Amino acid sequence: MPRGRLIAFEGGEASGKSTQAARFADRLGAVLTREPGGTALGEEIRQLVLHRPGPIDAHTEALLMLAARAEHVAEVVAPALAEGRHVVADRFSHSTLAYQGYGRGLDLGDLRRMCSWAASGLWPELVVLIVVPRAVALARLGNAGDRLESAGEEFHARVNAGFEEMAATDPANWLVVDGDGAVDEVADRVWSAYSAWADRRRPTRAAGPGR
Repeated sequence: MPRGRLIAFEGGEASGKSTQAARFADRLGAVLTREPGGTALGEEIRQLVLHRPGPIDAHTEALLMLAARAEHVAEVVAPALAEGRHVVADRFSHSTLAYQGYGRGLDLGDLRRMCSWAASGLWPELVVLIVVPRAVALARLGNAGDRLESAGEEFHARVNAGFEEMAATDPANWLVVDGDGAVDEVADRVWSAYSAWADRRRPTRAAGPGR
């Protein structure tokens, strides 16, 4: 049985990535999950990280995210991939690099090694980065916000720059999609970009004699 494919949707706050991940997973017939979360323990950690009043040290925040990922991979992602099912994750390890690395200033090399360890060496085969102008994101957010959404403009500028830098350094495994527009319009952009990427990944048949 062929192994399934892990595809992660990434992006800054209010980019629309969660909506697009759900649309894409439904169209692909994939398992849809999210981080932090995806498991009972992961959802408890999500509430703690995003909604606990008061500050949380950056190292503590990173370790909580990694703990949620370890459980997520063990309970949901790895079993689905082993069964040959595709998995679409609303955030995965690159969010840790963007938020706790570029955003919080933790060492990227350390975080990358810890992400690999927490996920048992698993990284997405493809990352879909949904991008929108910051003004659009702020209009979508309104006044409400969790701990990360309310972390300030300088923090979010670093996070978004981090996503863009990671995408630029690995263009074969990242798709950058404009998330500004109607939901259906953006979904079509995502599917078109994915289809082109999947076509490039298909092995080509060698031409036979006389062909």
